[in-house]
Amino acid sequence: MGYRIWRSIGVIAAGLVINIVVTTLVDVGLHLLHVFPAAGQPMTDGHALIASSYRVVITVGCAWLTARWAPGRPMAHVIVLGGIGTLLGIMGVVATWHLGLGPRWYPVSIALLGLPECWLGGWLFTRRVRAI
Repeated sequence: MGYRIWRSIGVIAAGLVINIVVTTLVDVGLHLLHVFPAAGQPMTDGHALIASSYRVVITVGCAWLTARWAPGRPMAHVIVLGGIGTLLGIMGVVATWHLGLGPRWYPVSIALLGLPECWLGGWLFTRRVRAI
């Protein structure tokens, strides 16, 4: 494999890792601040809406970074990132469906929104680049 392929893999991996780390840190912070219930306790619809809101912003931002760092074809990179996020989201739906951790719409929304959020982040980057 050539350098460009490895760079593409690294850029997509970085976007994914940054997304996971930042959302996890926000989750932990909100648990420590008692905004979210204690670990193992179910989330309410309100809690899930809060989590969904910051996940949208973080995912769009990570996709923007992925597009920014891509060695070429930024939209292709963010689509791959979104596809990986969607697959991980589906795994999350399957893993948590019967655990009673909160509203079922929440993990489903993570799986469904990953690709459009990544597309938006990539579009915002390419729109900005074309304007310059």
